[in-house]
Amino acid sequence: MTATETETEVRGSPMTIQQVSRLSGLSEPTLRYYEKIGLIPAVDRDRDSGHRRYHPRVVETIKSLGCLRSTGMSVRDMRAYLSLLDEGAGGAAPLRDLFQRNADRLEREIALMEVRLRYLRLKADMWDARERADAGAERRAIDELTDVIDAL
Repeated sequence: MTATETETEVRGSPMTIQQVSRLSGLSEPTLRYYEKIGLIPAVDRDRDSGHRRYHPRVVETIKSLGCLRSTGMSVRDMRAYLSLLDEGAGGAAPLRDLFQRNADRLEREIALMEVRLRYLRLKADMWDARERADAGAERRAIDELTDVIDAL
């Protein structure tokens, strides 16, 4: 699907669940789940086939949810986000706090991932040193690993 086709489908006729899944990055089961729990409104069905048909406004909401989910945002926070959007300017402060809290969470996750990456790199260095019979390099890698393990 090209960008032009995607834009046409979003603005124009209703989209299938496959199209919405590709566009949003959310799996078909996730789209069904979001509908089931009321995160997105009930989706219209084709009269003949019974297949879901997503209207452009719902597709835009789903695209936003796909972005939020890609950051690891919880369903609870996504629900709060959608609710606060309806409050206009009155929802600005709570929305700022919601996004700041999620940014802080993601920053902590990134820091932990960096420690895990450092651990793996040091293990590779240690085994490389052992293969080369470089006892000094192996000892340095082990010493650094001890510090990293404490951080995990």
